[in-house]
Amino acid sequence: MTTVTVNDLPSYIGKDLGHSDWLLIDQERVNQFADCTGDHQFIHIDEEKAKQTPFGGTIAHGFLSLSLIPALSAGLAIRPEGLKMAVNYGLDSVRFIQPVRVGSRVRMQLTVIDVTEKNPGQWLVKSRATLEIEGVDKPAYIAETLALYFV
Repeated sequence: MTTVTVNDLPSYIGKDLGHSDWLLIDQERVNQFADCTGDHQFIHIDEEKAKQTPFGGTIAHGFLSLSLIPALSAGLAIRPEGLKMAVNYGLDSVRFIQPVRVGSRVRMQLTVIDVTEKNPGQWLVKSRATLEIEGVDKPAYIAETLALYFV
């Protein structure tokens, strides 16, 4: 994470903040997410049945992949000096492009696309979060994330 002055926040618009480390998506993680959310669709948890699909095996839930944004982007994000707290303000868009097959490794690429002072001391940072899959040309998804910083 990079700490910057509030005045420098807008200078990060358009900047690529880099890539996270690779993270293995294993069946245990997928099963735990299924249990947590109640989404036990066979393409996620039944390895034998999932082999008969076009995916050729189990795949991670789209929302599991999306839920990795905070953890994978934590070391990449910019942080204003004097930050009191930051909250997830939502998403402007998400497109799931490629399924994440169980056993794959993924990493996050983050780019700042907008910075706005919503209210005095409240900064909205919009970023493009791209979840890359090792060895696959297309990303799992591209999401426009919103973080609200309170300074």
